[in-house]
This record gives sequence, structure tokens and C-alpha cells, in this order.
Amino acid sequence: MHYRPLLSVPGVGIRVHSTTLYNSIYRADDQMLVNGHVFGVNAYGAPIWHLLRAEDGGMFDTYAASFDAVWATARPVEE
Repeated sequence: MHYRPLLSVPGVGIRVHSTTLYNSIYRADDQMLVNGHVFGVNAYGAPIWHLLRAEDGGMFDTYAASFDAVWATARPVEE
């Protein structure tokens, strides 16, 4: 509901999934924000990491692989 207005923005894709995750990942090119979920803490109060792709096989690539695996099984949000 909150992201639906972004569907009309060129280059933006939104999908939904039913996978149980322990973080939220927001990715754009070689940058991403990873919001680690913490028991008993709302997402806005949990830590967030700003990751940049700096080297192959680093932390960015680990989270990118996780993102890509879930994205491949998710279904697109319809306008």
C-alpha cells in the first residue's frame, strides 16, 4: 500500500513473497540498506546498515544473493 505510488516510476519493481526473513533489504544498483530485525523492536528502531559493493564476495554480495533468491520466487505487485 505504501509503496504502490512507486509502481509508475520507470525502473522501479516491487514484488511480494511469503518467505520468512530476518531483515528487510532495499537495493539500488551497487548500494543497499539492510534493516536487521530485532526481537521486540519495531523495524524503525532496529539497526540499519548501508552497504556498498566494494569487493567480490563481500557482505554486499552475500545480501545481494539472498535478495536475488527471494526476488526470483516473488510475484510482481499489480497496479
